Amino acid sequence: MEQAVLYELIGYLASLLVAISLMMSAIVKLRIINLIGSLTFTIYGVLIDAWPVALMNALIVFVNIYYLIKIYRDDQYFQLLKTSEESTYLKKFLDFYNDHIKTYQPQFSKEKSFNYSMFVLSDMVPAGLILGNIREDGTLEMDLDFVIPSYRDFKIGRFLFEKNADELKRDGIEKIVTPSGNSEHNEYLRKVGFEKINSSFVKTL
Repeated sequence: MEQAVLYELIGYLASLLVAISLMMSAIVKLRIINLIGSLTFTIYGVLIDAWPVALMNALIVFVNIYYLIKIYRDDQYFQLLKTSEESTYLKKFLDFYNDHIKTYQPQFSKEKSFNYSMFVLSDMVPAGLILGNIREDGTLEMDLDFVIPSYRDFKIGRFLFEKNADELKRDGIEKIVTPSGNSEHNEYLRKVGFEKINSSFVKTL
């Protein structure tokens, strides 16, 4: 293969990766693929002696690395906000994401009453939501544990159920029981420490 053709293919590959990244709804995946595309563009720029292209994309590589490190290391990236079933915003949130929720947790019904609800915020943007009922024995029957598409790979579950387990304990929660969802949701539950018992998943705090 001629050198010029090889360089051209590298340029096309870089363009394709950047284009794919812009179609991603999950921010982490977007940044990772955009990083790879920008790195490929940097190499392409060096190979064809197009230094403005190489330098600009090298800068984008470092910007993506910076934000990925911030996402995975910053313990304060998420915050918790309690709400109630009377909240107008909560009702709008459930209506807006109803189709997404049904995909991951088809058993959930927004018509069911609950006494415990909490948003997970990222820079004051609602990124996740849990709904359920706390029983007298300290068990949270969690009907919904939902993360919006843009934040689905941000490790919100570990933030909520591990790093902030004390927050749940202060609310009188000692154990969480939640029904199965689709295969992806069930795998997520296992990753954040839930154990499958019969048709439900259980986690002791």
